[in-house]
Amino acid sequence: MKVKKQSTAALLFEFSRNGRYCFVLALIASSLSIIFSFLTPQIIRFTVDSVIGTEKADLPVIVVSILEALGEREFLRSHLYFCASGVVVCALISGIFNYISRMNIAKGTENFTKNLRDTLFRHIQYLPFSWHTENQTGDIIQRCTSDVETVRNFISAQLLEVIRTVILIVVALALMFSMNVTMALICLAFIPAIILYSTVFYGRIGRQFRKADEAEGDLMVAVQENLTGVRVVRAFGRERRERQVFKEKNEIFTNKWIDLGYTLGLFWGIGDFATGAQILAVVCAGAYLAASGRMTLGELLVFISYSHTLSWPVRSLGRTLSEFSKADVSIDRIRDILDAPAEPQEPDALTPDLHGDIRFKNVSFSYGGQKVLHDLNFTIEKGATVGILGATGSGKSTVTYLMNRLYEPDSGRITIGGIDIREIDRYYLRRNIGLVLQEPFLFSKTVRENIEIAAKRPDFERVRGAAGIAAVDDNISGFREGYDTIVGERGVTLSGGQKQRIAIARTLMMECPILVFDDSMSAVDMETDAKIRESLRENTRDATVILISHRINTLMQADKILVMDKGHIVQTGTHRELIAQEGIYRRVYRMQSDAGLIKDGGEDRE
Repeated sequence: MKVKKQSTAALLFEFSRNGRYCFVLALIASSLSIIFSFLTPQIIRFTVDSVIGTEKADLPVIVVSILEALGEREFLRSHLYFCASGVVVCALISGIFNYISRMNIAKGTENFTKNLRDTLFRHIQYLPFSWHTENQTGDIIQRCTSDVETVRNFISAQLLEVIRTVILIVVALALMFSMNVTMALICLAFIPAIILYSTVFYGRIGRQFRKADEAEGDLMVAVQENLTGVRVVRAFGRERRERQVFKEKNEIFTNKWIDLGYTLGLFWGIGDFATGAQILAVVCAGAYLAASGRMTLGELLVFISYSHTLSWPVRSLGRTLSEFSKADVSIDRIRDILDAPAEPQEPDALTPDLHGDIRFKNVSFSYGGQKVLHDLNFTIEKGATVGILGATGSGKSTVTYLMNRLYEPDSGRITIGGIDIREIDRYYLRRNIGLVLQEPFLFSKTVRENIEIAAKRPDFERVRGAAGIAAVDDNISGFREGYDTIVGERGVTLSGGQKQRIAIARTLMMECPILVFDDSMSAVDMETDAKIRESLRENTRDATVILISHRINTLMQADKILVMDKGHIVQTGTHRELIAQEGIYRRVYRMQSDAGLIKDGGEDRE
């Protein structure tokens, strides 16, 4: 899925689709809560000026009718608890609407966050393999967790507060101007100043938060690499070095947040001064006007009350702007993922039978401008077993990546059964090419769940059968929990050879017409290697098998062997043909023979 690049407001609107009614209800309830909260000071003003005092009350017709029915001022003066009850009722109704508002904003926010997380994860699943190789896992996780949480906190705690503050200011100013224009102007004068200085800090806080957020991403990358590479850390005694790396990144991260804290401290300090000055100005001016008879005591109490009511929301409006700067940074980082082009949908793609010849025709490919494969031309016949030998970096694995359409070739064509793989649905293609890597990934599940995770027809007998072909059934049966043994994160409780063989069994469960073993038996001994290959020959007779390995012993019984060097195929033939001619294959064969790495019988094929 590709999400079109859009503004922050448009993105927020997009992901609130399942909870917009909640935000609307929250807004309505919040407005009603504000209205009733502002009625409380008006009741106090009426009580002081027109019930206890002698000022004529300017009240709505319906309220006047009710008071006349009760006995007007004299009745209220002798029953002040009616006025007190009015204050309590307004406060209660305001609280009820505030609860409704908070409840709906919480529900709407969680729906928004769920939509965002679902879309992020779904989009990541369909991003090209090249995107994953260019972006660090720790940083991706940080964007999908910490940044999403920052946006969530902004929406739940700040977004509605912005609207609430605007409504507060509008309603309060309308009421204050209706009572006393001079006092209203005094209150109004401080609001633009507070908003102005908040805007100045907004940009600075945003820049500092971005740096702090990126430092957090670097820190998470360091932690993730350390935990996933725990065996290497232990094996090479790098604990001290890893601690130093973490300490340095943690210090950078800490300093960034300290800098941000200094800025926020200055921001709030100025805010405290500004709001304190506003209340002081209102009290001093109001006291002078009340003493000179230009406003009533009740009106003074109302202005002081409204100033207190406005001081925190107006001040928090600046805080909201600073929080928005953080959320905006997080949204930009999230949008970097959403704007990354996903693999295109292919509604008209083919899903043919893949039991056919595989052909590479003038295939070239480059990684980041560096050419890796040069005009490859070869054919792998249907049902054949083909070996590929070559030094590290010769392009062996890249051949399999191109077959799976993890990358697209720069030029040339790859066909299966005469059909260009670019015309085949990429996901169908990948489901039908079983790929076993040298360093297989195992999920933190049981052995059985790992083997049957991609099976078309999962059942325990087939799981054991696949494990038997991969020569790992005896090992699994020897575990205390057998096939119900938890392998641990990334298979950390297993040896390298056991992980490779479980990955082979998992691939066999897919019943693929094409099987690719990319140096996937490098961690097993020669006897087990031979046993696995013999089982594969007996049980995958209809499948086309590609063996990539540095071991001559693994490749020598293949129907055909391709020898690669610097992205070129430099030799092609059977084991017998290749050791009879000078070249890379013969040199590797002799070196491995001298080292005792070739099982007895290799010479017999010469």
